[in-house]
Amino acid sequence: MSRKNRHVEGMGMNISAAQQDYVRKHKVHLRWVRFYQILILVSFIAAWEITARLGILNSFVFSSPSRVIRTILQMTATGQLLYHIGITLIETLGSFFLVNVLGILIAIILWWNSSVSKVLEPYLIVLNSLPKSALAPVFIVWLGNNMKTIIVAAVSVAIFGTVINLYSNFREVEEDKIKLIYTLGGRKKDVLFKVVLPSNIPSIISQMKVNIGLSLVGVIIGEFLAARAGLGYLIIYGSQVFKLDWVIMSIVILCIVATGLYKLLTYFEKKVSRQQRS
Repeated sequence: MSRKNRHVEGMGMNISAAQQDYVRKHKVHLRWVRFYQILILVSFIAAWEITARLGILNSFVFSSPSRVIRTILQMTATGQLLYHIGITLIETLGSFFLVNVLGILIAIILWWNSSVSKVLEPYLIVLNSLPKSALAPVFIVWLGNNMKTIIVAAVSVAIFGTVINLYSNFREVEEDKIKLIYTLGGRKKDVLFKVVLPSNIPSIISQMKVNIGLSLVGVIIGEFLAARAGLGYLIIYGSQVFKLDWVIMSIVILCIVATGLYKLLTYFEKKVSRQQRS
């Protein structure tokens, strides 16, 4: 083996060792991050339970982990809790689907026709800045006190920001790629389906991760005002009749639901990223 080959092989071994060391340190770092996350959560729950039992916190007002668990078991046994969670999930997923489909379609229309985008852009900015809770009573008058009103209220929370962000991302696609399509005889629809949409898949998924949280927020706002079921309804009803265990339990479940939905989209994002790299 020549000196040059031995030198290249030695460099490869050094790089490989360095990579292995980096991967090992990264895994250790992730384990420590996860440990501290769990530690903070367990410490918070323990402090909450202990202070409630000692009377430092008023357990009637702030409840306690043990009371929340007992309430969950009681309402699960009667089937009430699963029913309310199911209603909120249906409304959230329905509004999430509409927000993403309508957001992508409207963003495509704005990208396709610059005149339409110039006309509508100031209105989109104003509507996106408008507090959506102010629209909920109007939706009740227009649509009635039903699930349709809640879904529309949830869609209104996320749709305008989605359109603005996606439209901005569509416009930022590299001009060289677009010119190449036109040079090869392509049309605008070819630019859309071969360049704009494929290159914006990561941004679309990132927007979806934002929208799932906004959809849940919009659903809860709608349930506060126009619901007979759902976790938002439980929060309002529980506060009115001083069943504050219901209120805290619903908030805890909302945190779990939001985390689960976000993790599901994160998994989907990683899967799409792996497919694009392969």
